[in-house]
Amino acid sequence: MRCLRKRSTVSFLGILVIFLLFMNLYIEDSYVLEGDKQLIRESSTHQPNPERYVHTFKDLSNFSGAINVTYRYLAGMPLQRKRFLTIGLSSVKRKKGNYLLETIKSIFEQSSYEELKEISVVVHLADFNSSWREVMVQDITQKFAHHIIAGRLMVIHAPEEYYPILNGLKRNYNDPEDRVRFRSKQNVDYAFLINFCANISDYYVMLEDDVRCSKNFLTAIKKVITSLEGTYWVTLEFSKLGYIGKLYHSHDLPRLAHFLLMFYQEMPCDWLLSHFRGLLAQKNVIRFKPSLFQHMGYYSSYKGTENKLKDDDFEEELFDIPDNPPASLYTNMSVFENYDASKAYSSVDEYFWGKSPSTGDVFVIIFENPIIIKKIKVNTGTEDRQNDILHHGALDVGGNIIPFKQNRQCSTYIRLGEFKNGNFEISDVNQKIPFDVHCMRIHVTKTQKEWLIIRSISIWTS
Repeated sequence: MRCLRKRSTVSFLGILVIFLLFMNLYIEDSYVLEGDKQLIRESSTHQPNPERYVHTFKDLSNFSGAINVTYRYLAGMPLQRKRFLTIGLSSVKRKKGNYLLETIKSIFEQSSYEELKEISVVVHLADFNSSWREVMVQDITQKFAHHIIAGRLMVIHAPEEYYPILNGLKRNYNDPEDRVRFRSKQNVDYAFLINFCANISDYYVMLEDDVRCSKNFLTAIKKVITSLEGTYWVTLEFSKLGYIGKLYHSHDLPRLAHFLLMFYQEMPCDWLLSHFRGLLAQKNVIRFKPSLFQHMGYYSSYKGTENKLKDDDFEEELFDIPDNPPASLYTNMSVFENYDASKAYSSVDEYFWGKSPSTGDVFVIIFENPIIIKKIKVNTGTEDRQNDILHHGALDVGGNIIPFKQNRQCSTYIRLGEFKNGNFEISDVNQKIPFDVHCMRIHVTKTQKEWLIIRSISIWTS
C-alpha cells in the first residue's frame, strides 16, 4: 500500500463558513461600505452554496474599485508608463535592526539593466512616527537617487486618519492585545500598499522589508508565468515564508486590498491570504522551487523579538533557469489520482505520478510552436520515492506535426538517448538534429512493476 504525502488544505466549505461569519460580524462596523453591507444582508438569507458564493465574491463590484485613500508621496513620482512587475514593501520602525535599505539594494543589484526597465518598487513607510519616516526617506533618497530619478522607486505613506480602529480589537487565538494591534495594523498597511499598486503593472509581488533576492529573479518569474499560460491561478508563491514572494495579477489587487481591510482584525495576513486564494477557487498552493526570496532579518518588527526563519529552498544564484515553452501534454499511462501529466512540466513543486508503466507507453509533449532546443533535462523519482523512477526508457524528439484523433502528433521521431538511473540530460540538441522540434516523447522500453514519478521536465531553447 502506498503512503502519500498530503498537503494540508482547508476545505472550501470551512473557508466559506469563516467568510460568511466574518461578513456577518462586520456588518455593524462602520468601516464597511454601504454597498458591501447590502450584499451581505442579501447573501445571508440564502443557504450556503460554495459555487454560488465563489462566483459572488469574484464579481463583487464594490471590491473591484480602489479604496479612497489620499497618499503622500515621500519620494518619487507616479509612473509614466505601465511596467511588467511591481514589487511592494511595507515597513515600520523596528526596536532592533533595520533591513529595509538592504532589501531595496538587493532588489536592484540582483536585476539586470534590461530587467530594471520592467520593474517598479513601491515602499510604504507605514509607521505613524513622522521623525522616523523623515530619516528613512533621507537615507533612501541618498542611496537610491538614480533609481528614483529613473522612475522605478517610489516611497509613499497612507496617513493615520485613514486607518480603522486599532484599539480594543477582538483577541482571537488568545493573542495579547499588543500583538493583535500589531498584526491588525500590518493587514491595513498591506491593504493600503496593494491598493496603491493596483494599476501600475501587469503583476505584483509582495516582499517583506527584510529580504534577500535571487539573481535575475524577474526572469525566473516571467518564465514561470509563461509556463503556466492557459492555467488558472490567483497566487504564485516564490518563497514558503510569511508574506514573502507572493505574486498576483494586478487586476486582483483591488479585491485583495478590500479583503485585507475588511478582515484586518481577524487573523495574520499570511492566514488571510490562503482564504483569499480559496475564495477565488485556487484550491492548492502553487509554489515555485527553488525559492527566489530569502528572509534575512534576525529581529522581528514585532517588539524586536528574534526571528531566525530561513527558507531552505532558496538559491541566490540561478544561472540555469529552463524556458519550458507553452505546450500540451498527454500520456497513455494510468495516472494516479490528480498527479496528471502537466505537473511534470510545471516549474512549481509538483510531479506526474503514473502506475506501473508497460513497454511502449509514452509521455508526449506537443509544443504550441516549433522550437530550437539547446538542452533537455528530465528527472524521475523523488527523495522519498527513490524507486519510482523510469528504469528503462528513452527520449525522442519529433517534427512534421499531423492531426491524430483528438490530438496532434509528430509523424517522425529521432532518438536522442536512453535514461540512466532514472534521469536524462543532453546538451547541444540543435547541433544534433536537422529540424525544429514540434514534439518530445518519453518512451518506456521495458515494463516495470514500480510506479513512475516524472519529477521535472526542463527545456532550454535558443
